[in-house]
This record gives sequence, structure tokens and C-alpha cells, in this order.
Amino acid sequence: MSYDVKALRTREFPWAERGESIYLDHASTGPIPMRTRDALAAFGLRRAEPFRLTPDDLYPVHAKAREACARLIGAKPSTIALMTNTSHGVNLAARSLPYGKGDVILSTHGEFPANVYPWIAAAHDRGAEFRLLPLAGDWPDEAALMRAIETDPRVKVVSLSWVSFWSGHRYDIAAIGAACRSRGIHFFVDAIQGLGPLALDVVAANVDVLACGAQKWLVSPWGVGFAYVREELIAKLEPAEVGWWAQATSGDYAKFLDYDARWADDARRFEVITLDFVGFNAMAESIGLLLETGPKAIEAHVTALADRALAFADDTPGVEFVTPREPSRRAGVLAFRTKDVAKSSDRLTAAKVAHSVRTGCIRLAPHFYNTADELDAALALLA
Repeated sequence: MSYDVKALRTREFPWAERGESIYLDHASTGPIPMRTRDALAAFGLRRAEPFRLTPDDLYPVHAKAREACARLIGAKPSTIALMTNTSHGVNLAARSLPYGKGDVILSTHGEFPANVYPWIAAAHDRGAEFRLLPLAGDWPDEAALMRAIETDPRVKVVSLSWVSFWSGHRYDIAAIGAACRSRGIHFFVDAIQGLGPLALDVVAANVDVLACGAQKWLVSPWGVGFAYVREELIAKLEPAEVGWWAQATSGDYAKFLDYDARWADDARRFEVITLDFVGFNAMAESIGLLLETGPKAIEAHVTALADRALAFADDTPGVEFVTPREPSRRAGVLAFRTKDVAKSSDRLTAAKVAHSVRTGCIRLAPHFYNTADELDAALALLA
């Protein structure tokens, strides 16, 4: 379960192989592989002169993108709705899942705001409560979360980010999903910081709705992403936004003026199009690269890099590894506290190491084409 990292770098990320940057900021914005860059350029030229477009450049592109997303998470294409970003998918869940006055949407502190504000607004509109459980140190208190799921009958939705954007903490979504399913609680997952470095079977994890922007770990352009809606749930949810491609007769131009408002029987009912054909074609190319490389092999590679970072922190005075130590509790986001975070960041920047500072931590986020040598060079600058 491995792949040739050097060959991957040479073919898809030649700037990295040339040493132009040590790019460890995939939790912010991912680079675009060469195959995807080529696809963007070719499609962009056709879009600029639209008489060159063919029917295959339009709606079949969206179908290809749904297929790629479905394969990545172990789902059916019919359960995938193309979205412009994660926030769009969060709003789908917040506005469409069934809950009402007096009910509780449960989450924890430390969430990225995109998975907080839509729930606050939707809960306010319905008279529900959006409840954030306190952290236990740097990480969510999963024991308290599970107690609330198991004992509070008011909890109707649980909404969590699979992987924390700042600490790198990773939830056991399979255990949480099973607990929610057994109690009739709907489970929403923001997967943007987990999908890519981690493999996922969304059906086995009992996730009801999942949202994921593709511009980070899925190494795709801005403005593309997707949502997953559990197959059995699709027909029960009313879209909060209505597009002209969401109906059962969509695509039949001869019936456009019939105004048949019956929903499509798949997740297309949640799409508001026209969506960017150029961008979603590019997303399909990038996800295709991840699938070709192998999600399990990518996960093993990223885990090995994280293990290396943990060992460095253990051996280096003044560097604290904030991310959980257990491999099953982390992904690609690696957080460190140093004696002087600002100076550590300045050293990384001067050495052309792309990184971020989040919540008082240096955040390094290596991906499937990064090497141990690159990570070691960045780590050496922390202390």
C-alpha cells in the first residue's frame, strides 16, 4: 500500500520537486496538479469561445464530478449534490433537516465558524437551541458529547467537523454516527479538513449529510465542492433553495414551460445551478488523481509524516505537539506550540515553508506528495 512519491511530484507538482517551496498549508488552500491545470486551460479556452463547446462539455461534466465524489466517499452518485463550498452544504443541512421549537442541535466549541453561524441562524428561526459543548483542554470532550447523545431527548441533530482546523483533533465519526442512528438523531459532518488525507466510507459511518469544499485537501480550484445526503433521507428533505435543475423533469427542454415543480428523486434536488462546468471538470480531474493514487495509501503516507512530526516534538524541548498522539485521532492537520510562535512563523516564512498560524499554534498540513525531508526541514525551524 504505497506509491512512488518522487514520480508523483515530478509529474503533478514539478515546482515542489524543483524546491520552489515547501508547501505545508493544505488546510488553507491546496495546489492544483498538472493534469488539472491542463484541463483548466483547455476547457477555459473553449469557454472563452463558446462556439467550440460541445454537449459533452456541459451536463455530463457535472455527472462526472458527482461520480468522482461518490467514489471518494463510498457512496452512490445519486446521493451527491454539487456545491460551491462547504458553507453551502452546511446551510443545506441546517435549513433542511427536521427539527423544531425546543429541539437541540449539538456541537462543540473549537468549530470553524462556517459550521457554527448557519446553525445559529437556522436554530433562531425555528426556536431551537444550538448548543456548543466546552472543550476539554485543546480537544472536544467526546465523552460529554456521547452522554448528551445518549441521555438528552431534546437532541435532534449533531453537527461536527470531522477534523479540527486548528488542533487537528479527529472525531471517531463511526462511533458517533452509530450512536446517533440508534437514537434517531441526524448526524451532519463537515469533512473539509479530513477528506483527502483520510479515506472514508460515509455509509458505514452512518452520516446523514456531509459537506466538503474541494479547494484544500482535494487540490481543486476555489468555488467547487459537494454535499452527500443519505439515500433514504433525500425524499424526506425539502430544499431551502430552489434551482431550475432540481425538478423531476429537468433536462427535458420540451417540458420547460410545464412548470412541473416535483423534485428530482436524487440529490440534484439540492443543487442551485448553473454551476461552473470548468471548475467541476477540474475537481473531477483532481479527485481522479487521489483515487488513482489510492485513498488508503494516501492515508498511510500522511500518517507516517504525522508520526515523524510527533517524534520530533517529543525529542525537542520547547515544542509541544497539540494534535492528538493516537493516529486514529488525527489526520493531516498538525498543530505545534513553541516558545515564540511569531518567531517560529517568521523563520518558516523566510525559508519558503508555507504554513499557517491558528489559535496560538503553528499549523503544518502535509499532503500526499510531501516528503519526509521537506517535513524535517520545516520542523527544524520550529525550535
